[in-house]
Amino acid sequence: MLRLISHFKTMGLIDIFFNIPRAKGQFVSAKAYNINRSKLLNIPSEVLEQLHNMEKQVQKEIKLEYTFYTNTAEKASRLAFEIEKLGYTVEQCPDPANKKLFMVTGWTTTMKPADTLILKWTEDMCELGYKFDCEFDGWMTDPGLD
Repeated sequence: MLRLISHFKTMGLIDIFFNIPRAKGQFVSAKAYNINRSKLLNIPSEVLEQLHNMEKQVQKEIKLEYTFYTNTAEKASRLAFEIEKLGYTVEQCPDPANKKLFMVTGWTTTMKPADTLILKWTEDMCELGYKFDCEFDGWMTDPGLD
């Protein structure tokens, strides 16, 4: 079974690692957003090649599993509300690995596995997360799932 992953656990740590100052209560600074966005849009060539092959061979659409992190339940709720408007499944909960953080996760509607569409979608998710002071952590997919 082929499983494509473009998933980078950052969880707001970019600010800490690069010693970037944040406003009180802020989870994602502008600098951290830009670093994370650049990293997520720099999808490894192997993943892009697999997406390209999948688009040509599989002839089916895929769903992407997404994850965001933030530091308050309120921010997670506001983001989850916006994601529901996109028709995606969405769950929010405390992060099992770090009880000080909250995560928003779920699955998109189906989409073509075209690398240009995935890159645009990734950029849009980075921006949506930043709008609600949440960090988009990445995506993964399993083309065997319906």
